[in-house]
Amino acid sequence: MLNVDLERTSINQQVTAPPKEVPADGSFLPLMEEFYTIQGEGYNTGKAAYFIRLGGCDVGCHWCDVKESWDAALHPLTAADTIVANAARHPARAVVITGGEPLLYNLDYLCNELRKKGIKTFIETSGAYPLSGSWDWICLSPKKFKKPVPEILSLANELKVIVFNKSDFGWAEEHASHVSSLCKLYLQPEWSKAEETTPLIIDYVKENPRWQISLQTHKFMNIP
Repeated sequence: MLNVDLERTSINQQVTAPPKEVPADGSFLPLMEEFYTIQGEGYNTGKAAYFIRLGGCDVGCHWCDVKESWDAALHPLTAADTIVANAARHPARAVVITGGEPLLYNLDYLCNELRKKGIKTFIETSGAYPLSGSWDWICLSPKKFKKPVPEILSLANELKVIVFNKSDFGWAEEHASHVSSLCKLYLQPEWSKAEETTPLIIDYVKENPRWQISLQTHKFMNIP
């Protein structure tokens, strides 16, 4: 078993009662959780990073494994400055902002403050909303339930398509035709269907070697 620091920051002592709306300037964000861990998927698998999971999502994947993130009202509005200070306490100078769907919010302020601390900024997004923030790495994982906005496709560093059934290969190719030639292409089995879809992905990648396989290694290692 891999030993990692799984300290999760207690946010209850750091926030006041949440306002009714998220400020447009991104100075406060609905924070579901933040924790230091090892990245488990895609291009950056195996690297230490501080994860910031924001609440709120209207994409509605029925197989989503963090449905508790969907309702932003359940998660306290937290000062972006507090989030930055928490991230800066850890030795890995990399932050992954995920959700939910993080691009529901203006991430310019958060990214600018992280970069002032010398922290690299990574995002995991469905691309359903216009891009805000400044990013060292953009992982785009498009969903059929709410398609990505066209402009984000050319900016993606990584295209990661979740394979739930055979039709998802066509969905993957459709979006791969719109990303840059430098974008990394990944197919990832949906966890609950992995036994069924992994052999299909293996065969597909052997026939289409520009694609790679992404696995949720953090689940195999039992880390968040």
